[in-house]
Amino acid sequence: MTDTSAISPVIRFEDLVFDYGTVRALHGISLEVESGSVTALVGPNGAGKTTLLRCLAALDTPYAGRVLIEGEDAHDDPRHVHRRIGYLSDFFGLYDELTVRQCLRHAVAMHGFSGAEEIEAVARVAAQLDLEDLIERKAGELSRGQRQRLAIAQAIVHQPAIVLLDEPASGLDPLARQSLSVLLLGLRDQGMTLIVSSHILAELEDYSSHVLVMDKGRLVEHRSIVSEEGARLGFLSLELAEPSDGVAALLSGRTGIEDVGVVDPLNLTFRAPLDAALRRDLLADLVGRGVPVAGLSEKRMGLREIYREVATSDEGRS
Repeated sequence: MTDTSAISPVIRFEDLVFDYGTVRALHGISLEVESGSVTALVGPNGAGKTTLLRCLAALDTPYAGRVLIEGEDAHDDPRHVHRRIGYLSDFFGLYDELTVRQCLRHAVAMHGFSGAEEIEAVARVAAQLDLEDLIERKAGELSRGQRQRLAIAQAIVHQPAIVLLDEPASGLDPLARQSLSVLLLGLRDQGMTLIVSSHILAELEDYSSHVLVMDKGRLVEHRSIVSEEGARLGFLSLELAEPSDGVAALLSGRTGIEDVGVVDPLNLTFRAPLDAALRRDLLADLVGRGVPVAGLSEKRMGLREIYREVATSDEGRS
């Protein structure tokens, strides 16, 4: 299922195929990513997540299909793409003998910055990633969390429109992971489009607007997990005291409610923003229409539930 309520796609994959020798890693991936969204990229090991990110970053060339960034083929001019994308790989490297300042200057110089522009970019990203007090420390002297912040700073020092992060929370302690969530929300608020691959589903929920599930090189699910107004979507269950005709139609006709299902004559489910005012107004409307409501309960459907719902491999179901 592909979410079709896109505001404006900044990224489009068209029948993307990638092979490692005789092994097919991506099987005809087609989807669009909205501008300003934060997409949680999830799936079991070997699902093709890193390969998808590397094709998007124009680091690997697909066997077939295209990656379009704002309508332009990413592989026609990879260097141009690299200036618009920030990419942090799972196993990143740092120059341990360089100071934090030197690492950042090197990263920004790779994108053609120089002089006052380079100094300004380094100062900006050091403040953004809370690296100012570490600016003269060597990278090899930093803790795991500090190294992660430096690596992310290098990836975004040129203020890219798109940020790709592969397992950015790996090895971080709880406080560092919380800081990472705040950082990613800040990047989103600056207008960046993010795709974050991670196995830590609970933390992805803190900042993701969409979920993209992959398995065995195929797209399994791509959906929004927030409403147009930004409220997180979930499933609600409506219990009736006695059977009543037309309730499903009433629910389907209300703005914000979708995927209405009839479990049995006394129970219906639907997907809607997890908003107290919506539940209040819905109950008042149903009771006012004479519907014999016995109860309305909320079941938040987070990334873990979505993943378990759609994953097909044994590892994905574990």
